[in-house]
Amino acid sequence: MKTTVDIPDALLAAVKEFAAQRRTTLKALVEQGLRQVLHRGPPPGEFQLRDARFRGQGLQAEFRDGGWERIRDAAYSGRGG
Repeated sequence: MKTTVDIPDALLAAVKEFAAQRRTTLKALVEQGLRQVLHRGPPPGEFQLRDARFRGQGLQAEFRDGGWERIRDAAYSGRGG
């Protein structure tokens, strides 16, 4: 199927040179690039947070019912804050 794609002049010139150096065609490079895009992982915007869990027993007993303020106070204790 034929189609028209607008490519900036500088990019087109660079791609044509790239293709010539590799003894391939612009068409082949476009097809390769489109296939790579289709086979990538999740699309941008679908951030996947890595699993950063660790083994342990959770908060120490002294902090379990104390809330964030208690944890913060202990973290900054002795630091002039």
